[in-house]
Amino acid sequence: MAEDNLIEKITENRLPHYEPYGWHHWPDHPWLAYQFRRGLGETQEGGGSVSEAFQAASRMIPGDLESWHKEWMHVGNRNWDRGCEEEGVGHIKTAMNCYLRAANNYRQAEFFLKPEDPRRLATFEKMEACSKKFISHLNPAGEAVEIPYENGVNICAYFVRAPFPEKRQPVLICMGGLDSIKDEMWFMQAHGALQRGISVLMIDGPGQGGTLRRHKVVNRVDTEVPIGKCIDWLEKRDDVDAKRIALAGSSLGGYYAARAGCYEPRLAACIAHGAIWAITDLWGNASEDHGLAEHIKWVFGKPTMKESMEKAREFTLDGHLENMKCPFLVMHGGHDVLTVSQAQKVYDYGKAKGVDVTLRLLSEEETGAEHCQHDNPTIGQEILADWLADRFGINQKKLLSTSHNPLI
Repeated sequence: MAEDNLIEKITENRLPHYEPYGWHHWPDHPWLAYQFRRGLGETQEGGGSVSEAFQAASRMIPGDLESWHKEWMHVGNRNWDRGCEEEGVGHIKTAMNCYLRAANNYRQAEFFLKPEDPRRLATFEKMEACSKKFISHLNPAGEAVEIPYENGVNICAYFVRAPFPEKRQPVLICMGGLDSIKDEMWFMQAHGALQRGISVLMIDGPGQGGTLRRHKVVNRVDTEVPIGKCIDWLEKRDDVDAKRIALAGSSLGGYYAARAGCYEPRLAACIAHGAIWAITDLWGNASEDHGLAEHIKWVFGKPTMKESMEKAREFTLDGHLENMKCPFLVMHGGHDVLTVSQAQKVYDYGKAKGVDVTLRLLSEEETGAEHCQHDNPTIGQEILADWLADRFGINQKKLLSTSHNPLI
């Protein structure tokens, strides 16, 4: 089994090179190399272009977070401006491509800004504007929605129907983790589901995306509560098959999804896209200079890493996973730079407790071996969506013969 916590390892080869977990651009700055690998992989799902990603990287000062922001903003603005021009002359597909690229460019630009930096929300909302433009031109058109949560606050989300004539469709609720957000779910989960006749609800739950940035709502251990609110909302729609609602969570969302799956009986399937057995196994001893310390404190709503990890002690599947009644997929990179052992722990415990659990570790040879398949998100989506389509009884050959929009 691969070693845990490779994210902080400086490789012996200090030149850009390929590792079992994918392209390693700045070996002296492994956290930045990881984030670049993430964006580079998402180009193949429309979240940028390979040349633009390398162009941006070539103009950055290695290790300099301000240049990271500047260069991703430059590419994002270029794609946004072109998208607006092309939409204005009726070149809608080109405009959609530009908006989707720009959305991910802005996500990258926003990533390393401090939570209190006024550019952070502004950049995030530029990203959302791109996503909203993109989904508005889908067929059927996607919707930016607000799902009632609690205390007058709504969960920020996008709902997109699959491009097939079946009126009541199954739905996958797509959720990120510590730093992945609803807009990134297109590249990690949603696109593959839509291709297989499964509608998607991409959400920013507590501690995520717009729900954190605009409403200041931090994360919570009992994720079945916000997921329950999402299911309440879906059940009111006449285009949803309420008996076929599934949930997938990526990265830290692997814990969020599994916990919700233990206590929300309306879920028909659950996917941990990057498994988490216990958060303190990952970050329990992390100091204030950890690569994600600032983001961890923001998401947990605590001023120090110590206090964040005190809150995190409750975030474990120990004593909970035995309550999972629906089919459960654990999909994990075999050379995940954060941890591989967590996936095995989740699987072994679930299996011992009688859970209908499947473990899928992706290898170096097939690619997709990085955390959440950031090096090859397409294979991740294929495995995730095919597993779910099989559980939902979807005949893909028959489905594709009825497609309204086979090129999605």
